[in-house]
Amino acid sequence: MSDPGAVLADLRAESEELDALVAGLPAERWAAPTPAEGWTVTHQIAHLAWTDRQALLSATDPDGFARAAAAALAAPLTFVDEAAEAGAKVPPAELLADWRAGREELLRALAGRPTGEKLPWYGPPMSVASMATARLMETWAHGQDVADALGVVRRPTGRLRHIARIGVRTRDFAFLTHQLTPPGEEFRVELRAPDGVVWEYGPPDAGQRVTGDGLEFCLLVTQRAHRADLPSLRAEGADAERWLEIAQAFAGPPGKGREPYGKGGGA
Repeated sequence: MSDPGAVLADLRAESEELDALVAGLPAERWAAPTPAEGWTVTHQIAHLAWTDRQALLSATDPDGFARAAAAALAAPLTFVDEAAEAGAKVPPAELLADWRAGREELLRALAGRPTGEKLPWYGPPMSVASMATARLMETWAHGQDVADALGVVRRPTGRLRHIARIGVRTRDFAFLTHQLTPPGEEFRVELRAPDGVVWEYGPPDAGQRVTGDGLEFCLLVTQRAHRADLPSLRAEGADAERWLEIAQAFAGPPGKGREPYGKGGGA
């Protein structure tokens, strides 16, 4: 993660894949509801455009970002939804152009920052590579919402390794955000990648472990699917089992997650 070049290239590829999914949509399809309650396809792209602009501000004007973030966090935690709602009122063609321009500016800005520099964010400051990885995670997760709304099944790629790594690294955060004490020991995590290799995290002799499909793990930690709909994921140990119930790779309060498929939700 010390060299952000690879993740920046993957962020570009992830953004372009989602762009191709929405670029040719007729206006009525932009209004299609997504699994996120109250959010249409337009809201999803508006959210990405807004967060890319916030990340750009962080990379180019840290003091300006700090002031804007302090003002947002001082108010009730509705600023994310409000930004998406405001963006959703923009005509789709204009919104798409803004998202494209903003993400291109962000890629250039991040590529130009010193590798070890810490950028401010709504949570702890992040390195350039971590910021790019967080943007990739959000792009993929909200892209999943769009794909679900449009009835599209996306082919998983090796880019998921970045999201899987965040999911593992945020284990303790997931416990803390649920007012639970994080486990004192590392877990072993073994995930099968789309190309068949296994992504491995933690000591091989750990007493608790999680195994399964890499895509399913990424859907779990981004809360894009209910665990009941992710049959490959297995936990050994009470703490590991609890983790799979509360896993959350994104910042903020505990997410609502998805209902099990067939109970009003979807994968």
